[in-house]
Amino acid sequence: MLLHLGNRSYVTSFVLVGFSDYPQLQVALFLVFLAIYTVTLLGNLGIIVVRKLNPKLHTPMYFFLSHLSFLDICYSSVFTPKLLEILVVEERTISFRGCMAQFFFGCACVFTEMFMLAVMAYDRFMAVCNPLLYTVAMPPKLCAVLVAGTYMWGVLCSLTITYSLVQLSYCESSIINHFGCEYSAVLDVSCSDPSFSQMICLIISILSEACSLLITLASYVVIVVTIVRMPFKGGLQKAFSTCTSHLMAISIFHGILLLLYCVPSSKGSWLLVKVATVLYTVVVPMLNPLIYSLRNKDVKDTIRRLINPKLHCQST
Repeated sequence: MLLHLGNRSYVTSFVLVGFSDYPQLQVALFLVFLAIYTVTLLGNLGIIVVRKLNPKLHTPMYFFLSHLSFLDICYSSVFTPKLLEILVVEERTISFRGCMAQFFFGCACVFTEMFMLAVMAYDRFMAVCNPLLYTVAMPPKLCAVLVAGTYMWGVLCSLTITYSLVQLSYCESSIINHFGCEYSAVLDVSCSDPSFSQMICLIISILSEACSLLITLASYVVIVVTIVRMPFKGGLQKAFSTCTSHLMAISIFHGILLLLYCVPSSKGSWLLVKVATVLYTVVVPMLNPLIYSLRNKDVKDTIRRLINPKLHCQST
């Protein structure tokens, strides 16, 4: 829809194509995405609640993990409700402001989570390489500063990129070939030169990805060297087990990110872009609590006690 003001026309809403090319799959996709979203909310809320209830989990690692779960809830909630809506309604529209807001919050969550994972890698570095000084080296104030820094960077990056999108003019058709306001899909309906926005997005993305991966790789190089030099196999196994869950989360996060934005062929296939975005916005937020809870004894014990209070009585 266009709003005419003077000699200029302003887009007031966009039409989301979503998966309307596959009408026979609409109901099945709705049920699958609804189930995944429910598991995502319950799993990530569960991580936050479990950390609050178990004093053993009041450590820097679980402090960062609870914020990672909070980010996964936010990120999934930015895209999934709208995805579910356009699967069941005929009028698949989103207002211009709603589109920019969706992009802003989604983008902020991505950049924040990117650096949250890097901070967690640094935390694992301190835990493995300086176990005796771990609580001294990672005091609550430092943890709070690190978390606040990741949120501030995420908001700043997202605000800059979103502003560059708002400044563009959009075509009268305003049909977005996606289920949400993903960056490349929004650019595709722009009628003005997107070069400046693309340059801004490229610089911020490369800088953030490079810094995040550099911190992560540097931390794990030192961790691996430290683990190899450990004289006792028990210490080796314990140290390695604390890092495997985080490594899995990092691999999935950056792997799908590279698939979505760094593989040239993905831009030529909107179906691939949509599938990759579904993995990134719907599936990944569900996987993180499963990865961390299934591999952690303290988390599993706390969940068992919540389900069966008798276990808590027996242990005490």
